[in-house]
Amino acid sequence: MASKDINNQSADELKQHLLDLRKEQFNLRMQKGSGQLTQPHQLRRVRRDIARTKFVLGSKK
Repeated sequence: MASKDINNQSADELKQHLLDLRKEQFNLRMQKGSGQLTQPHQLRRVRRDIARTKFVLGSKK
């Protein structure tokens, strides 16, 4: 998700988005562990999206 989209969301929407990202990260880690991960760059993308979301949440407080 782009930074502009993240900045325009409310705190509740950001918390829900963060929860979804963490679930996606967990699923990708499980795929990696079982050798089924076909796109390893997705792990990096999700990790960075989590960091962006947490940064915006912190700045909105």
